[in-house]
Amino acid sequence: MKKYGLGRGLEDLEKEIGAAPDMSILTGAERVVVRKIPLAQIGTNPDQPRKTFAPAELEELAASIRERGVISPILLRSVANQPYLYEIVAGERRYRASKLAGLTEIPAIIKTITDENAMEIALIENVQRENLNPIEEAEGYKNLMAKCGYEIADVVRLIGKSESYIRNAIRLTDLPESVQKMVKDGDISASHARTIAVAEDPEKLAIEIKDKKLSVEQTGKLVRNTKRSNKSRAHIVNKIDAKTLKSMESGIKTAIGAPARIIERRGGAGQIILSFASRTELNELVKKLIKK
Repeated sequence: MKKYGLGRGLEDLEKEIGAAPDMSILTGAERVVVRKIPLAQIGTNPDQPRKTFAPAELEELAASIRERGVISPILLRSVANQPYLYEIVAGERRYRASKLAGLTEIPAIIKTITDENAMEIALIENVQRENLNPIEEAEGYKNLMAKCGYEIADVVRLIGKSESYIRNAIRLTDLPESVQKMVKDGDISASHARTIAVAEDPEKLAIEIKDKKLSVEQTGKLVRNTKRSNKSRAHIVNKIDAKTLKSMESGIKTAIGAPARIIERRGGAGQIILSFASRTELNELVKKLIKK
């Protein structure tokens, strides 16, 4: 599967059509054509990271569209086995506002885009425009990793943010739904939420933060005096001893016939490195690893 090798981008679109969606990764070499597509033929993307659309903001955009029309075309892809012909890759807010404005069609670019690239584009468009709430952003990263088989490093290269930023964002999805809702509603900040994520009872702390209007610094002090969750890294402090590691490595070699090296990092994460001496050994190793 090709990851985010998505072509020439926004500058080339602007040369052909002028104002274009605020995206930096569009795929394919076919000529870009803007068409008027009936709204009735368009469906929304179930993997769209943004789940909430403020009614007041939509109505404001709808008013602008009534006056000036849709300035930037939305991005669509053709789909099969759906009650609609096209699925939105980017521009759902403009689509919704156009319906509110009473339009029957909308200017659009139709591209051939894979499921994976559609998810990438939708996530990047929203992250670049900074219109996702922190929970939607975190769920977007997690969904991309789950459905596309990406690692943290892949998301880092795709989004252009640091590994620590992505990891801290994803941590929010482990919080109870009640705490996530408080973040979405703006009752507590994402920084507050990340701070209490290591606590055994983050919901109780979230309520205290809201009621007492605690700062992030005050929240940190509160967490330090609170019992930690057994999922917290603070509970994974003892590294595997050398003898056990050697035994594990030996067991892996016996099972698959390849020398193995285990590297454990802080917090219990790490790597298993397998070695092979030839292409033949590699092929045999792969067969063993993917054998059902």
